[in-house]
Amino acid sequence: MSTGHLGEFEEFARGRTPQLHRSAWLLCGDRHLAEDLVQETLAKVYVRWHRKLGARIDNPAAYAQTTLVRTFLSARRRRSSGELPWAELPEHAGPDESADSDLRLALQRALAGLAPLDRAVLVLRYLEDLSVGEVAERLGVSPGAVRNRSMRALERVRPLLDESLSVTRKDPA
Repeated sequence: MSTGHLGEFEEFARGRTPQLHRSAWLLCGDRHLAEDLVQETLAKVYVRWHRKLGARIDNPAAYAQTTLVRTFLSARRRRSSGELPWAELPEHAGPDESADSDLRLALQRALAGLAPLDRAVLVLRYLEDLSVGEVAERLGVSPGAVRNRSMRALERVRPLLDESLSVTRKDPA
């Protein structure tokens, strides 16, 4: 493998990792699982990137996003995906100041109540701002299935978000 190909992939990986991590976190609802998902995704993209078949990836960002979602869905289908560690470990020594924590927690709770495929549809459609056709292509389902799943998932998520956000917006004074 030439160093030129390695440099291209490293540049791609550095540039796409923050966006992939955001999507992975929204899908998983857990920072550490999201990091694992991004790492597994980049490993799969790396293998495809360096195949000697001569076929290059036309749209590496879309390929990585599709790989991320499909890897997430595959992991949810495995029995081992429900395994939990024996002990609770602290997440951080201090608060995470990178985002609005109330909104982030409300979104996490709302998405956690959805089936993995419904969660993937909402993340891709509304948080990644993809069209119905693009979501259908990435998930390997029909556009009608994407519309139905997004409609039903939004019906379940909206009341949870409205309730969570109305509680956090109330002034304690």
